[in-house]
Amino acid sequence: MPKRTSVLLEESVYEKLVEESLKRYGTVRAISKVLNELLKDALKGEKEIVRLIYSEKVAKTSAKEFEEFRRELSRRLEA
Repeated sequence: MPKRTSVLLEESVYEKLVEESLKRYGTVRAISKVLNELLKDALKGEKEIVRLIYSEKVAKTSAKEFEEFRRELSRRLEA
């Protein structure tokens, strides 16, 4: 169920929302819909990052292997 709230926007942000609303829906009355869609997309990306961080890792490596990889990578970057 939608909730009503007030948000203070910078002028440039408001203008971009108006432009996007006109582009997507042909009216400025859809600003709330556009804002909801943009926020959902932004939060979904954050949720995906957290999922990747805490998911089971496919590659297994020892501390020694990782250290060798790190040293080799450092050598390549310095060259």
